[in-house]
Amino acid sequence: MHVNIVGAGIIGLAIAFELQSRAHTVTLIDPGPGHGASYAAAGMLAPAAETNWGHGELHQLLAASNAAYPQFIERIESVTGHRPDYLQNSTLVVAAEPADREALHELAELQVSLGLCAQKLLPSQARKLEPALAANIAGAVLCEEDHQVDPRSVLTILLAHLRPSLIEESVQTLLTKGERTVGVRTVTGRILEADQTILATGLGTVQGLPHLPLRPVYGDILRIQGPAGPPLITRTIRGIVHRDNVYLVPRKDGSLVLGASVREDAQPAVNIGAMHNLLDNARKLVPGISECTLNEATARARPATPDDRPLIGRLDPGLVLSTGYSRHGVLLTPLGARMTTDLIDGAEPGQFELAVNPHRFATTTTLSTH
Repeated sequence: MHVNIVGAGIIGLAIAFELQSRAHTVTLIDPGPGHGASYAAAGMLAPAAETNWGHGELHQLLAASNAAYPQFIERIESVTGHRPDYLQNSTLVVAAEPADREALHELAELQVSLGLCAQKLLPSQARKLEPALAANIAGAVLCEEDHQVDPRSVLTILLAHLRPSLIEESVQTLLTKGERTVGVRTVTGRILEADQTILATGLGTVQGLPHLPLRPVYGDILRIQGPAGPPLITRTIRGIVHRDNVYLVPRKDGSLVLGASVREDAQPAVNIGAMHNLLDNARKLVPGISECTLNEATARARPATPDDRPLIGRLDPGLVLSTGYSRHGVLLTPLGARMTTDLIDGAEPGQFELAVNPHRFATTTTLSTH
């Protein structure tokens, strides 16, 4: 079967990889492959640290996809000969001050109630694991099964592998026959017919697509270089500072990813105020970042849904949707790719179908019901 995939971020690329592994042929269409939200993402695989009250179905999705990550990485390495930078290095969630400890304890209670791996630590125990932590932190929770992957390494490997199937153009409109999508037309007028079309465009717009319950949520991300010598930190540090969230993710080359703001101000450029807050909060947790240098500041829009769960489902007999992964696109990549490919293959509905069904917001959208 020949499948068009509109969008070559980490989700679109992983879907293409999965489809090829099932003997389908693919055409990827994207004017800037690998340079959307995936390019900015920190790559935390943190189903425990990302826990929030009232998001039970989302937590199940995150946990299932996290469990699938080791095999996903192994398959990429087996097929391409290159291994993504996947580190099973655990996560520390840290309360900066006594006033933040209540939020930390609430998080720990929720994690335990959901059966997640989480261990409360005294400040001294946390500093023993990560000596660069500030002397006055108020407490910590160790999430042993929360790891990380460098999304840019995944993007680089999959883009190189899938390059022969890539067309670097924007899709202008869907092509239909009756009530079935049969392909797409690009902005240059190129007609790309296919047995099936998958929309994995994030916030990209395509003529002929029904209104979707998506909104852009911008995030500012800093990449900083640690001082020479031993790495500043070896685990991902997620902090609660005056009830605000901040994180530091160490990379193999000694650099750190510092993020991330959450803005709905329609400003696509890096926001100076957001950068200042991130740096100020991170310094309260790891004072040594004052000795780091700035490598890069990036802002991207995440495609967010009202409940933070993705939109994965069939819109018509020839059209499948796989978008709206919000802040969890990297973590949900293995599961999202598998579920989307299962739709193409006509597999029996899985346990998460209702949780991600794009028609769940039918009262506020005009999605096709074919």
